[in-house]
Parts: sequence; structure tokens; C-alpha cells
Amino acid sequence: MSSSIRTCLWFRDGRGLEAAEFYCSLIPGSRVETTFSGDAGHGTFSVIDFSLGGVPYQILDAGPMFTLTEAVSISVATDDQAESDRLNTALTANGGEQSHCGWLKDRYGVSWQIFPKRLTELTTSADKEVSAKAMKAMMKQMKIDIYEIEAAVRD
Repeated sequence: MSSSIRTCLWFRDGRGLEAAEFYCSLIPGSRVETTFSGDAGHGTFSVIDFSLGGVPYQILDAGPMFTLTEAVSISVATDDQAESDRLNTALTANGGEQSHCGWLKDRYGVSWQIFPKRLTELTTSADKEVSAKAMKAMMKQMKIDIYEIEAAVRD
């Protein structure tokens, strides 16, 4: 293991390596690092260590004891709207679901937050009127549309 701290995602359907490879294909600077499979005496398991944009993650694919929830999500602040749209489309394809305020769930059940970095600039603006307008506009959206939020801030 190249990092001593990783967020571990519990998978239950034998698709952990598939998911890690899919995620790595979407985010530049990502790679599957190591995989290990075995038998724990009460069933088989796989451990997949991977990094997304240099951030370490791990998938433990070990059966139905636990499920993924929105309580843990992967947050991606993109450089622009086009990158947000690309990731959003890829992650919601083939069974994923769009949710509110840039949140989504992918086909594997992992929750993500996808948004342009500009959103953070607007919602944390020192100008309280700008930040309030940006938050109000964002709260009405499913997939984040930064152009609509910027228009709301100008009005």
C-alpha cells in the first residue's frame, strides 16, 4: 500500500475491480495500484487499492453484509462546466441517478458530488449578497449549471 490512509468503499457484488477501473478511466492522474483476493473462511473477498487524481481509495468487495450509502461520497471540483458535464454524464450512465445540488449515485451505488470550482468561489464569496444568490440558485438545481448560477448572481 503506497499510502497509509485510504477511504474504503464496501462493495457487495463482485464488481469492485470493474468500478475502480471505470473511475480511473474518468479522472486524469488515476490508476489501479494493487489488487488482492482471498477466502476469509466464510466467503471470498477482493481488495482493490486505487487512486483518483492522486487521492488514495480502497474497495473491499466482500459480500452483502454492508451497503454503500450517501453518507460517504466522492467530491470532485472540476475546472469548468464541460468537465462537470462529462463526469456527470459518465457517472449517471447505465443505471446511475442524478440527485440534487450536484450529487449523483453511479451504477455501482457510490455517491458523488460533481461541481465546477467556480461554484465554491461564488458560494463562499465575501460579498454576502453574491453568496446568498449563488446558494439559492444552486439549491434549485439537480446537476450543477454554473452559467445559470452566475446569471442569478448578476440579477
